[in-house]
Amino acid sequence: MRKKNFIAGLLILISSPCYTQDKTPISTSYQMSPIHMQTRWAKEVNPNNVLKEYPRPLLKRRKWQNLNGLWEYSITDSTTTLPANFEGRILVPYPVESALSGVQKKLFPEMRLWYRKIIQKPAIKGNDRIILNFGAVDWQATIFINKKQIGTHTGGYQSFSFDITDLLKPDNNEILVKVFDPSDKGPNPHGKQVLNPTNIYYTSSSGIWQTVWLETVPAMYIANIKTTPDIDKSTLALSITTKGKIENTGLEITTSANDKVVSIQKFPITNNQGNYTLTIPKAKLWSPDDPFLYDLTVKLIKKNKIIDEVESYFGMRKINIQKDEKGADRIFLNNKYTYNLGILDQGFWPEGLYTAPTDEALAFDIKTIKSLGFNTIRKHIKVEPERWYYHADKIGMLVWQDFVNPPHGYPKGYDSIFEKETQETIDQLHDHPSIITWVLFNERWGAYDQKRLTEWVKKYDPSRIINGHSGELLYVNNQLRAPADDPWIGSDMTDVHSYPDPINAPPLPNKARVIGEFGGVGVPVPGHEWDDMQGWGYIQVTPEELKTKYIHMTSELKKLEVAGLSASIYTQPFDVEGEENGLLTYDREIIKIPVTELRAINQELVKQTKGFAIDPSFVIATNMNINDNDSRYESLIDDYKKGGRDSAFLRRLILISIRKKDQSTTTIIGNNYISILTNPFSKDNLTFIRRITKTSKDRGFQLFIEQPRKVDSFLWETAAISKVKSIIDAEEIAPYKTNPDWETIEQRVTSRYGKVGEELVLGKRMLYYGVESSHKDWNIYAKYYTLYFKLALERPEYDINNFSWLIFEHCNDPKTLDFAIDVMKYAIEKWDQSPEAFDTYAHLLHKTNRSNEAIPWEEKALKLKKGTPDEKVYAETLQKMKAGLPTWPQSN
Repeated sequence: MRKKNFIAGLLILISSPCYTQDKTPISTSYQMSPIHMQTRWAKEVNPNNVLKEYPRPLLKRRKWQNLNGLWEYSITDSTTTLPANFEGRILVPYPVESALSGVQKKLFPEMRLWYRKIIQKPAIKGNDRIILNFGAVDWQATIFINKKQIGTHTGGYQSFSFDITDLLKPDNNEILVKVFDPSDKGPNPHGKQVLNPTNIYYTSSSGIWQTVWLETVPAMYIANIKTTPDIDKSTLALSITTKGKIENTGLEITTSANDKVVSIQKFPITNNQGNYTLTIPKAKLWSPDDPFLYDLTVKLIKKNKIIDEVESYFGMRKINIQKDEKGADRIFLNNKYTYNLGILDQGFWPEGLYTAPTDEALAFDIKTIKSLGFNTIRKHIKVEPERWYYHADKIGMLVWQDFVNPPHGYPKGYDSIFEKETQETIDQLHDHPSIITWVLFNERWGAYDQKRLTEWVKKYDPSRIINGHSGELLYVNNQLRAPADDPWIGSDMTDVHSYPDPINAPPLPNKARVIGEFGGVGVPVPGHEWDDMQGWGYIQVTPEELKTKYIHMTSELKKLEVAGLSASIYTQPFDVEGEENGLLTYDREIIKIPVTELRAINQELVKQTKGFAIDPSFVIATNMNINDNDSRYESLIDDYKKGGRDSAFLRRLILISIRKKDQSTTTIIGNNYISILTNPFSKDNLTFIRRITKTSKDRGFQLFIEQPRKVDSFLWETAAISKVKSIIDAEEIAPYKTNPDWETIEQRVTSRYGKVGEELVLGKRMLYYGVESSHKDWNIYAKYYTLYFKLALERPEYDINNFSWLIFEHCNDPKTLDFAIDVMKYAIEKWDQSPEAFDTYAHLLHKTNRSNEAIPWEEKALKLKKGTPDEKVYAETLQKMKAGLPTWPQSN
């Protein structure tokens, strides 16, 4: 009752990789870490030319200093106040887990990542101030200037700044950044980032992942501009925030169109937050058909002298829900019904993870999506750098912007983190005309207080529509998986997710009907897969079937539009890590349906005006070879027999043979593949070898049994032996499980495989007599518990806590109980500080009349269980121990 789930806890450590910090000497050079997949832009990245564009187009200054490039880095434990030394160089602003960072290391919650850079103090005049700006740091950043802390910021997607003037020295100055990022293990909104990637969650991005820069500003300067268009009144509401002391200062605001001045207006400044209204005569409207932008220049004027000047822009557009001529509620752009033909964009890159390798690459994704005939991108639970939205504004793309969801299952006290970051996101992105919709929650991920939050977002930013809950009803194969009592409350939309085929959302008054996600059709492309062993999609089709499937889905959407549908979001433009349901591969090199054919299909829903024209010089991708699939297996085997031994060819042939369940061929070709590897001892190679190793005849089996420690150093602790044991079990034990002759099995396995085989059989015998209900014998169980853990304590494949609990419950032999106490003590010291482990240890001590030692451990367990349903049981156990009463079953 008090234990961890027993069956789930049987196997531990083997499935839970352990890692050590890799210490490397500091290098003055940079090289991207090895990676098997990269985009065409990765080769352009070098330390002297990293994301050189000004990062904040809506508040642009001409004089600034880019701090992107090589910084020093160190990874320490959480108690380190300042690192004693630095391990190497990291290329900022690429996440530490990325190949482009040059580091490519995981950052675990108990670790801290440190950055260090030496800068020269910029030349300033009089009372000028120096501002240090960060585009984004995931998640908590503490900034030090010359070893003095200047501030802390939390929020992995929001920009922040510090005035560092007063801490700077005349010559060299040190910037230190300390980062805490628990990824998916903390209270922070983290999107689809996880420490251990899966098919639908991706590698985490920790640390600095957007541009860092310096700006010199006057004592009074323009800190923020907020623009809100009103096309019905031909006006622009303008809110301008300044910092510094106001002394006879005014504003000069210039609006331009196509480099021609539309108006110059001047206003006095009476406080640091001023609201102004500009008239925009005969306003030219912004839309995907014609993404027209006005230029805006704001100057601070004092005694006819320009004190500060920033450049910005705005678009005149309106978005709301209106009724069409038939009375259906639909999405209207600029008072005109506009079908939102969208696609779900995750914003990940093979070599940069959260960070695109170059600004050209960042724009490429949006250009490509529009070139395919889409007019909408749903930016999925990620907030991009501001230049992404700048490109969306310039290119003409409607954007549904997801907020980054709060983590699942955290106490309500953490809600304030989500709400703070949501408000900052709205403030940061408010002025981008491309953003027409805020998406509050996705498929109930961390959802709470939906009515209150939806209404708050709508009130805070009435210039946009709000999708209060995308996919609140989720259908898979037409079956409803997620019913809801009061869906879409307060929302401007009714939104369903439907995989793979589209289903219309229900009609509700004053709400547009949309499909927030559908599709997810998986098609792997050989040679362009992140993980060729685990490609995923909601359904898998052959390359030649994809176009037919897409045409069918589009024809269904057209019928649903006639019935009232206003928008649809297809999953997705690009493959992402283990997901292979993109229209293009993850490296952006192969498109799965030709561009012209996709455009023709999409034109059924969105007319492709001049705004959708493709630049002839714009290269998107190579068309997929639809005939290059598993049906070629026999011809590929013939090529192999004729001498084909290229490693990529062999790897592909191995994977097809696995899918064909042709184990003999897998073994033969797998052994050839391993033999030609120049360096089998790399993480990528060993991961692949481990997956294809299925029998004792496989070369990988010998590699793992002969060099387990070397294999583990690249993968994780017990990776090699766990694979070896699973094969021995399948070949030597499982076939005889119905009526095992254990003595014969043990003799045979031990003679063939030595200590590894002996460990395996002893563990199986322990399991046989202690867990399998028809064979339980507690005396024999105790015997094999002792034999097994004497041999395998340092690398057990079974959960020590759960198996030791059985000893406590069913064994009275003093020697066995004492041994179990030693086993539990070892586990607690090495890895298991759970309340369940403390509880088991205390019970064993108490049963052997060592209650004085037991009580403090049970008190520790109770403290950890406080506020949980088990608290009462632990409290009762503690009282029994203090009273000297038995805590074990009395039948013993």
